[in-house]
Amino acid sequence: MNKSWYVSVFVGTLAIQGWAAETRPAGAEPAATPAVVKAKAWNPYQPVSAPAVPGVKQKAWVRSPIDAFVLAQIEEKGLKPSPEADRATYIRRATLDAWGLLPTPEEVKAFVSDKSPKAYDKLVDRLLSSPHFGERQARRWLDIARYADSTGFQNDNTRANNWRYRDYVINAFNQDKPFTRFVQEQIAGDELFPGSQEAHIATGFLAGYPDNANSRDLVQRKYQIETDMTDLVGESLLGSTVGCARCHNHKTDRMSQKEYFQLQAFFANTAFNEKTPLAKGTETTWDKEFEARQAAYNEATKDIRAKQKAILDSVREVGRHYYNERYLTDSRDAIFKPKDQWTPLDRWVNWRKDAVAGEQDIVAYLRETGQDKGRDGYSEENAQKLQAYLKLGDELKQFDKLRPQSGSKFFTTATELDHADAPATFVRFGGIHERPTDEVQPALPALWVGKNQPEVKPLANSSGRRSALAGWLTSDANPLVPRVYVNRVWSQYFDKGIVSTTHDFGRAGAKPTNPDLLNYLAADFIQKGWSVKQLHREILLSATYRQSSSERDDVRQIDPENKLLAVYPRKRLEAEEIRDSLLYASGLLNDKVGGPAVFPPVIKGNEDIGKSQDFQGNRAWTVSQDRQDWYRRSLYVFVRRSFPYPVTQNFDPADPSKPHHKRDVTTTPLQALTLFNSDVVFDWSQALAGRVINEAGTNEDAQINRLYEILFSRQPNKIERTALKDFLNNEQNLIRDKALTGKFEVAAPGGLKDFKRFDPIKSAALVDLVHTVANSNDFAYRF
Repeated sequence: MNKSWYVSVFVGTLAIQGWAAETRPAGAEPAATPAVVKAKAWNPYQPVSAPAVPGVKQKAWVRSPIDAFVLAQIEEKGLKPSPEADRATYIRRATLDAWGLLPTPEEVKAFVSDKSPKAYDKLVDRLLSSPHFGERQARRWLDIARYADSTGFQNDNTRANNWRYRDYVINAFNQDKPFTRFVQEQIAGDELFPGSQEAHIATGFLAGYPDNANSRDLVQRKYQIETDMTDLVGESLLGSTVGCARCHNHKTDRMSQKEYFQLQAFFANTAFNEKTPLAKGTETTWDKEFEARQAAYNEATKDIRAKQKAILDSVREVGRHYYNERYLTDSRDAIFKPKDQWTPLDRWVNWRKDAVAGEQDIVAYLRETGQDKGRDGYSEENAQKLQAYLKLGDELKQFDKLRPQSGSKFFTTATELDHADAPATFVRFGGIHERPTDEVQPALPALWVGKNQPEVKPLANSSGRRSALAGWLTSDANPLVPRVYVNRVWSQYFDKGIVSTTHDFGRAGAKPTNPDLLNYLAADFIQKGWSVKQLHREILLSATYRQSSSERDDVRQIDPENKLLAVYPRKRLEAEEIRDSLLYASGLLNDKVGGPAVFPPVIKGNEDIGKSQDFQGNRAWTVSQDRQDWYRRSLYVFVRRSFPYPVTQNFDPADPSKPHHKRDVTTTPLQALTLFNSDVVFDWSQALAGRVINEAGTNEDAQINRLYEILFSRQPNKIERTALKDFLNNEQNLIRDKALTGKFEVAAPGGLKDFKRFDPIKSAALVDLVHTVANSNDFAYRF
């Protein structure tokens, strides 16, 4: 359909009151005299203790100690908090924040009508008890865990097991697993809880590093993996930019290069097994479906695969030797050393070599020796074998639709290779792995622990190093972990953390805007058993969270950055929230929880079942065979590091190559073009128009009301209603005129249930209105 004429119409509609809502946070304009938060003693390395709750003048406003800490600073500047947001605004805000989805019109109506004193409590408890809460929190944690379903680097291989870690995180938040246990399982689940498959899967937190299976230097690869894990733990749990101390002493924090490598030594014996079989009786429905499809594929292709294997077997020994010879010197020394002479480092190198080895290595040998006649080592016999193998491969492709698209029969877990002795860790001059200097043992920076180092106790089949680290991380005496985590949760609700640099509590990071509030939240978190849901509940029910987001001149003049939180900060929806909310609004959302990653269509017209879509040289994107998977939440869309999903990539999603601590909020033309010109998004608008007609009938006012209730949790005001009806009238005339030529295709609403009074002109105009309103700021922001 030709939509180029929409642009002028769209620009005109932006003038409608409320549609062009102010996009910056309240009070973002510069002012001559900014507020200065009163400096208080702040040391994140001191033990956590609850400060005294401050006295305030406006006592009736306080619903929680949170409010007293916030109000004390507001009153200190001669300001007052904002009025309470209306109930419809509150439920939309809270549902988006807690679930990442819009509330239904029925949910909004029920809450607005509930006059009981526990109305807010009941709403918040319902939000926290829903599986959607775990999905929303999982997305935030997966940002930090640099989660992806592929390895990155040039091959960007699929990690078929990673969805199990993603589902572990969802379930942990839904179960309100104590944060201490959550951390322990992710750092050392294999050591601390060896009998728990769930705890083994949890170590996928560490295993999510970008990886290059083709690396020819396995010693360097080990060092790079350890570096990734060290930096991950430092930034995600401790709010520390430890990576700055890898090449030299930290420039701002008291952390030496030696201390960095002492921290890295906790991971010296860590490897990962990606082919750990599932325990009997733990298979999910998805696992059973995978096994059934895999069995059908294996049966249909057994003869072809047997012939391929026979070809490779004929050169396997020499091919494997050829491949191993291509590793660099340090790696070859370990690979060709007798097993009874292996050092702990040799053991790791050989494990890694076997873990990345595969049939493709032998095929590569055939290519090297059978493709180029002018090349040394060319063999006519191997050339014939290669051609026969490739011909069989073409035959095999005919059965691709039988193969499972995603899933596996294994899970990934950390392992220490059944040995307690660990490879040596050295300080590296300039951070260069080829330049080791002094050997070091596991220890934590004195800045964090003083002289109270955790004791490492070797276990029967592992070094016990990660267990010691996990024990210290989750101790009630740990000064950093509770502060860092509650600060992250605060930033989810108020756009910025109390420490705005959520990954850096050091001297180069931002100072807390309200240190007593941060200490209170951390102390209360510990006292309540590290309950994540209790933390969220207190914030959601606070008067601070219930404030209006309407701009105030008095606040803008005194506190232009809204650090005092006298106004609730507006916030643009995140990439996943925009897509998921559009799917919800259209009535298409499949809210099934968990399971292997899915592949929705990227471009309309390339949505053939099982068809590979290759875009600009990126790896193939094979559309999911089950159409319902196209409408799963964005959390379940396959994350390929080299190819972000185009529908969400322009809205600042997380970068999975590293821990992502705060979503950027950019404003670019590509965002408007994505929502406005994407055929995929336009299809959702057609479905939303169909939903509006099905639920509101053919009455124009009722349709407009229902559209606003679905998208904005409110009804339009008089000015908006007039503009909307004028838009519909103009669109109907425009479409009618163009339709007379016989060459203009109109967009019909999707999923209509009653065609008795169907008017194609009016329905097409409604589709255009729906698509325009869904592109407004009132939809893309939560207030």
